[in-house]
Amino acid sequence: MSTTIPAEPLADVRDMYVVHRAFRREFGLLPHLIRDVISGDVARAEVVAAHLDLVLAGLHMHHTGEDVVLWPLLLERATPSGDLIATMEAQHHAVDEYADQIGPLSADWRTTASAVRGEQLARLVEDFRAALLEHLDLEERAILPVAARHVTAKEWDSMGDHGVEVMTRSQLPLMFGAVLEEADDVERSMMLAKLPVPVRVLLSTLGRWQYRRYVSRVRAG
Repeated sequence: MSTTIPAEPLADVRDMYVVHRAFRREFGLLPHLIRDVISGDVARAEVVAAHLDLVLAGLHMHHTGEDVVLWPLLLERATPSGDLIATMEAQHHAVDEYADQIGPLSADWRTTASAVRGEQLARLVEDFRAALLEHLDLEERAILPVAARHVTAKEWDSMGDHGVEVMTRSQLPLMFGAVLEEADDVERSMMLAKLPVPVRVLLSTLGRWQYRRYVSRVRAG
């Protein structure tokens, strides 16, 4: 087992708990939002389906950073065995398989608002969430404490540079708003501090207002 400890400042992994909280919340709410859409109300189905697209894209970006940066570093430096990383990778694959099924079903439902399709989609999102929660729980229990000892702050922050292409420019601030929705003052400051000052100011002012408006429309049901 390698136990390399970098000389540079180490990662502050607390931000991962904040991000995970958002995914737990949103994928928990989505089945209810889907089921609440009245059959034939395609306008409302579009709103909910677009939100599902948003959080799926955010999760894909999040997992891509782990696949590209985190798993290779831990295999090289710290993991007690390759089995743990293999398990994490297998869980990503399982979550991706559910997401691949959600995409076409959601695309069909959003154009018809069929009650039957909506129920199928809601159940699939529930199955997806169960697989995701298993992964997030294991990651927080077994991966984050190791990452905090063996990954540098610079390497940790670089995870956000990967997978961003799956999100549009309009989606990114909304996903960041979702991440910050339940953050306390310390967590909010920590998350914002990672951003350039102009972006930080924009997200704290206009971005905050835009997210409140957006999420009110999504949950208006």
